Amino acid sequence: MNSPGKSGNARKSMNKMIEAVHLTKKYESFPAVNNISFYVKRGEIFGLLGPNGAGKTTTINMLIGMAKVSGGAIIYGNEDLTNNIKKAQRLIGVVADESNLYNEMSGYENLCFCGSLYGLSKKERTEKASALLDLFQLSEAAHKKFKAYSRGMKRKLTIAAALIHDPEIIFMDEPTTGIDVASVRQIRNFIKELNRKGTTIFLTTHYIEEAERLCGRVAFINKGKIIRVDTVSGLLEDTKEANIVEVLFEVNKLDKNILLNRLKEEFHTVECTLKNEKTIRVLSQMKIDIAPIVACLADAGVSILEAKLIKPTLEDAFVKMTGIEIDIMKNEKEKK
Repeated sequence: MNSPGKSGNARKSMNKMIEAVHLTKKYESFPAVNNISFYVKRGEIFGLLGPNGAGKTTTINMLIGMAKVSGGAIIYGNEDLTNNIKKAQRLIGVVADESNLYNEMSGYENLCFCGSLYGLSKKERTEKASALLDLFQLSEAAHKKFKAYSRGMKRKLTIAAALIHDPEIIFMDEPTTGIDVASVRQIRNFIKELNRKGTTIFLTTHYIEEAERLCGRVAFINKGKIIRVDTVSGLLEDTKEANIVEVLFEVNKLDKNILLNRLKEEFHTVECTLKNEKTIRVLSQMKIDIAPIVACLADAGVSILEAKLIKPTLEDAFVKMTGIEIDIMKNEKEKK
C-alpha cells in the first residue's frame, strides 16, 4: 500500500480516485476505525462489507469530511486532502444511510435546493432536477412533499440529490436497505448504468449478493479493521476447494439441532448448518456424495424436496474470513 510520501506520478499510474492510508478514527480511546488502508480506482465499483458497527459509515464520513480523522491520510487523485476534504466537495456525491432531505419540501424543491448548494445556476438546477425526476420515474410525485414519499421513492430521490452536480465519485451507504423489491432492482440497475458511464462508486452494504453482483473489488471490514481487499474472483479463490450441498426439506416438527447432530455423527469431515428453516447446508473440503446425506436425513423422517451441489459464493468467503454468519449481520442491520 502506498504511503502519503509516494510520488504523484506513482499514484497517477495506478489511476486512483481516492486512497485511505493508515486511516484511523478514535472516539476517546475507542478505535472505531483502526489503521486501515485501501484505494478506489477511477471508474470502478468498490464495496465495503461488514456487520453493523464494523466501521463502514465512520470510514465514509471521514472520506467525505463529515468526521475528523484521528490518524492517517486521505488522498484524492494526487493530492493529500486529509485536512481539507471540502476542496474535493465538487467531486463527491453522498447517499447517506439515513436521508438528509427535507420533509416539508417537495421532491423538486429538494433537488433544486441541493443544486443551489453546489453553485448551480437557477436554469441549471431546474433543468437537472426535472431530468433526474424523470430518470428515477418520480415526475408524477415531483411536487409532493418528501414526507409523503414511500421508502423506495425517498431512497431514489436521495440518490438523485447526490447526482445533481454530476460528481466523479458517489458514496452510497446501504442504498437498498429497507425498500421494496422493485425499487431495489431499479437502484441496482441504475448503479450499474451510472458506473458504465464512468462514475466511480463506493458502496457499503450488508447484502453480500448485492456486492457480488455489482462490485469489481471488495474490502471486508470487521471491528474497525480491514481483513482483506481483493477482486470478487480473488476472494472466491479461498473457497474454491470447498464442496457444498444444500438440502431443501418440508418444514415439520422435527428438531433441527437433532438433525444437524445426526449428520455430524454420520459424516465426521463435514460442517453442517441451517441456512434457513427449510434448508440444511453441508460443507466439506473433500468431495461430497449427495446420496448418503439424503439417505441419512430420510431415515430420520425428513421429507426432502431438493438436494444440490452449489458453487461457493462471496457469502462463503465472507463467513470464512470473518467468522460472522450472514443472518446475524442482517439481523443487526434490521435492529439498527
